[in-house]
Amino acid sequence: MTTATHARHGTGGTGRAVRPRRAGDAVPALAQAVIWAGAAGVLALWWSDTESVVGAAGWLTGGARITGLLAGYGCAVLLLLMARTPALDHSIGTDRMARWHAAGGRYTVSLVLAHVLLIIWGYSLVSHSGPVDQTRTLVLDYPEMLKATAAFLLLTGTALVSARAARRRMRYETWHYLHFATYLAVFLAFGHQLANGAEFIGSRPARTAWYALYLTVAALLVWYRFLVPVRRALRHRIRVAGLRHESPGVVSVHLTGERLDELGARPGQFFRWRFLTPGLWWTANPYSLSAPPLAGHLRITVKAAGGHSAALARLRPGTRVWAEGPYGAFTADRSRAPKTAPKTLLLAGGAGITPLRALFETLPGEVTLVYRARRPEDLALRGELDAIAAARGAVVHYVVGGPGGYSPPLTARALARLVPDLAAHEVYLCGPPGMAEAAKRALRAAGVRRRRIHHESFTF
Repeated sequence: MTTATHARHGTGGTGRAVRPRRAGDAVPALAQAVIWAGAAGVLALWWSDTESVVGAAGWLTGGARITGLLAGYGCAVLLLLMARTPALDHSIGTDRMARWHAAGGRYTVSLVLAHVLLIIWGYSLVSHSGPVDQTRTLVLDYPEMLKATAAFLLLTGTALVSARAARRRMRYETWHYLHFATYLAVFLAFGHQLANGAEFIGSRPARTAWYALYLTVAALLVWYRFLVPVRRALRHRIRVAGLRHESPGVVSVHLTGERLDELGARPGQFFRWRFLTPGLWWTANPYSLSAPPLAGHLRITVKAAGGHSAALARLRPGTRVWAEGPYGAFTADRSRAPKTAPKTLLLAGGAGITPLRALFETLPGEVTLVYRARRPEDLALRGELDAIAAARGAVVHYVVGGPGGYSPPLTARALARLVPDLAAHEVYLCGPPGMAEAAKRALRAAGVRRRRIHHESFTF
């Protein structure tokens, strides 16, 4: 069943429109180029310190040095990607950086495993000893190697709990705190790189560059992951102002505080919210703003999908809140639409309506919203969406399932019927993973260019 509400044909919005700044893909491309340039620099460091490679032992130890250097560099990059630096987060996007972090983690762990195996094998050939004896010698007799061994165990353990099959079996909060073992592993491994790495032992510039890399990353982590949240919590003093139940299992949390405009939040972004009440204070979960931010008021709308989100319906007014953010690049900046008469489609599924509701009110030009849900009663914020559509002369389509929760297929033809001239639209997409993938395929089949489809996943 499809229901459409029409309010035609204004294109100017409600007077609160935010003009996009067109960040494009330049920053992500530049960031990737810098990362690969750093990897090339690490290889150059090995090359400049290696006169020749002779025999099987030489090739094995050479491979161990290369994989060790790249693994050390990879650890620094992994931590940098999760430092939540605003300049990177707001231009690249939290979800994209999380994907880079996950892929980089797999590469880095593989490099660590290769480094360990190659160094044991190569040194065994040099010393004419077995791998067990050589392992014992490396761990007990070489400087900093006991700490490096502990780092190896921590890193491989973190990799195991981060595997998709393992993550499905544990709560997000548990996985999140176990992941902090990465910090300890990198700290423990750092010493053995300088104490045993041939590239660093005889080269002060190499040691200085390595220290500079790690100290810079450590400073960014300490500042943005720990000090800034504490500073903002003390300065803005955010509290729960009240709750509103929007639909079955969906609640809006209204928050108030001091000088909230200084946070610089924009429609489409999210915060990591830590509610200082029993059972919730120990974890910070990401929830999007469901309304444009105001100087003294913020709002999130949350669907009960787990223990943390369900508990928000029991919050009491006055509860203190720590808000880390704003994060994400799911904003008007992503739009590539022309400055004159831009056309935008907002495509939401389920709880994905929350960031799109804020964008629906503020994006300039001609905006169409398509909101899919299983049942009519699951359409959260419907009254607000209708009011926005009427005020700005926009169109909103509600697509809900039939008996038994059956949802109409998400195809190029179905979208084209709802949105004329679909290929000329910028598209902002937010919804469950399956719906998002189906929507991407349908949009591409309808002629929408890949670079004009903007999607940010909020599962990290």
